[in-house]
Amino acid sequence: MKKLLGIGFWELIARIILRNRIAFIAGIVLITVGLALQWKNIRFSNTEANLIPSDDQVNVDYNQFLKVFGEEGNLVVIGTKDPKLFTPKVFKAYNALIQNLAKDKEVGLVLSVDNLKILQKNDSLQTFELVPFVDSTKIADANYLQSVRKDLLNKLPFYSGLLYNKHKTAVRSAVYLNKKIVNTKARKEYILGRFTDKIKAFEQANGVDLRVSGMPYIRSYNSKTITDEIGLFIGAALLITSLIFFFFFRSFRATLISMIVVIIGVMWSFGIMGGMGYEITVLTALVPTLMIVIGIPNCIFFINKYHQEYYKHANKAKALQRVITKTGTATLMTNITTAVGFATFIATNNVLLQEFGVLTTINIIAVYVLSLLLIPIFFSYIPAPIPRHLGHLEREYLTGFFVWIINTVKYNRLGVYIVSLILLIFGIIGIYEIKISGSIIEDMPKKTDFFTDIRFFEKEFDGVMPLEIMIDTKKKNGALKGTNLRRMEELEETITDIPDLSQPLSIVSVAKYAKQAYYNGNPEYFQLPSSQEELFIASYIKNTAKGKNANLFKSYLSDDKSIARITTFIKDENGEKMPWIEQQIRQKADKLFPKERYNVVITGRSSVFQKGTNYLLDNLLSSLLFAFFITGGLVAIMFRSFKMVLVSIIPNLLPLLMTAGLMGFLGIPLKPSTLLVFGIAFGMSVDDTLRFLAQYRLELSRNDWKIKKSVFATFDDAGISMFYTSIVLFFGFSVFMLSSFGGTVALGGLVAITLCFGMLSNLVLLPSLVLSLNKSLANKQEFIEPTIDILEHTDEELDALEKNEN
Repeated sequence: MKKLLGIGFWELIARIILRNRIAFIAGIVLITVGLALQWKNIRFSNTEANLIPSDDQVNVDYNQFLKVFGEEGNLVVIGTKDPKLFTPKVFKAYNALIQNLAKDKEVGLVLSVDNLKILQKNDSLQTFELVPFVDSTKIADANYLQSVRKDLLNKLPFYSGLLYNKHKTAVRSAVYLNKKIVNTKARKEYILGRFTDKIKAFEQANGVDLRVSGMPYIRSYNSKTITDEIGLFIGAALLITSLIFFFFFRSFRATLISMIVVIIGVMWSFGIMGGMGYEITVLTALVPTLMIVIGIPNCIFFINKYHQEYYKHANKAKALQRVITKTGTATLMTNITTAVGFATFIATNNVLLQEFGVLTTINIIAVYVLSLLLIPIFFSYIPAPIPRHLGHLEREYLTGFFVWIINTVKYNRLGVYIVSLILLIFGIIGIYEIKISGSIIEDMPKKTDFFTDIRFFEKEFDGVMPLEIMIDTKKKNGALKGTNLRRMEELEETITDIPDLSQPLSIVSVAKYAKQAYYNGNPEYFQLPSSQEELFIASYIKNTAKGKNANLFKSYLSDDKSIARITTFIKDENGEKMPWIEQQIRQKADKLFPKERYNVVITGRSSVFQKGTNYLLDNLLSSLLFAFFITGGLVAIMFRSFKMVLVSIIPNLLPLLMTAGLMGFLGIPLKPSTLLVFGIAFGMSVDDTLRFLAQYRLELSRNDWKIKKSVFATFDDAGISMFYTSIVLFFGFSVFMLSSFGGTVALGGLVAITLCFGMLSNLVLLPSLVLSLNKSLANKQEFIEPTIDILEHTDEELDALEKNEN
């Protein structure tokens, strides 16, 4: 391996690149065109993330529920508190809106006040019939509409929580989309198109503020926001990184070349995404911007090295060749460690994170190759740098900064360790304050109208996120038995007593409604039939279930009536309470429905998402340990020194612990977005560690294995690149804070902070550890030759090689 990646190998690579410039440019153009043709295959995800493997019991239970009752996330609700709704003009217009929506092929059913059907007893047929609640011939009468409102709120308890809230201050309509389109592109196109247009037209014509929500609506607008932000991130990242780059190098040419490299990298990332058939999700949407943020540091490292070489001998050709030859393996390894940080997501057994890990890993290596090829080629065609371009090598602000660092490492290492220990304790204490969030909507854009509507329905109707309880009686028609209905009613009482849940809906409500209808609609009889009443009401229910009104039962019972469904809704802000809520329901369910006779499953999107967060936490922690192991293994292979393994891990572990502690004290919960911070930050921070250690190893050989002299000499060469790249990464990830998604903001901010901590840790703690742990190093024999030649080669070595080859 050492021979393979040694000086001769990179000398060969440098010659191949610089002697075949046109061929490489043509090859990159062809690859870019080929990948651009794959853009047509890019698709946007039509479902929210499922963080649990498909074979996990949580997903097995949820899929079983979907198999029995169909897609649960097909409900869109339209609500209002405006009393004008029950005035003749507005009510007529609202009727027209509902009827218009019902005609759309994407809509399966619309349930609203104007088309509401109520149960009515038919004694001659011994059945219940559904008859219109509103007489359409009387809706021009204002008094009649007020009586309709009064009857709805006071005489139809079955619709409490469904069409009106428990405070009787808000009403709503339920639009059930065709279940076949819920997870397709057609759903998004319909919601963002004709559906929204019709709602807005009604509001403008009648001056009534309608609130709209439900999972299909939320998912559609959430997806639209993700799509809109891709361009924002790419544009902002290009702008801020180009400005910083120009500030450092004072060269339009160098800035332009770097922008070309990362723009091609962005084009490749979209092409790779399309070619692999991956969908654009909230995570994969970040990949193109990440390529800019990660690609610019590569450009900085190569261009800074080119300027350093040209500053030494003013030989452009020699400088370009030595950019590749002197830094080949070191730059490759730092990119590999970055890729390893992202590749850890592949091991999470989660499709969403696996795709993110695969895409970022491939694209990181691709951007490295682009930088390695294009920067030397482009600079070979432009004039040599002028003194103004090289001025950044001796900037006063950098000089002062590094003087402070060197003095700190030289004279105050004890202070460095004390501060590090304090920060370590701070992080550990803060970790115990971190909470885990299972909220689906917490990361959604809070300044949008659709988020405001979510809060409206959470306040007025106790949420829009469904929680489902499926009760399998294991007997045909078992769910309709009086004993089981009373057990379900008792379970519903427990659900009602939990303040975070809405009033449940189930076959129990239908049975109560049947008794009310049997007693001519008297709301006082909205209760389960007694044992005696079951005998004469049962025949009515049985006939109704067989007739044209059978759909009344279909939503709450399986086809053979053996499985019953109880639906409640949870305020998504209480996602962290989900384990406690499920525990309360489970304890009661186990008492009422013995496991040997019944099977009770608690599921639903809100439950699956919350459990997915916990699953993700467990997997990412193990993945992070795997990243430590891989990084330590790379260092061990490169340096064959256990001391170097410790030296490489400790300065990168401390920033992660500090960030975790900061999250705890600031109340930032662990959730899918913030969990990604640690893997990303570690993979990128360890780059600086390897660059420093590689340069330190070179300085040892230059300075007769004198440790102190070598450590401080390392700052002169590697320090500037570490500083530049860290600043670019800090501001680059800060771009994500422009997002309207809370999770993306947290991801960008926390990674930026962690990388800032990492820079200081690598510039202060790392050299301090090197000096302390290697005090016993007396000669080069004790520092075993590395397995991989990661060192930047000396001028003497290169001159000797060139002389031998000539």
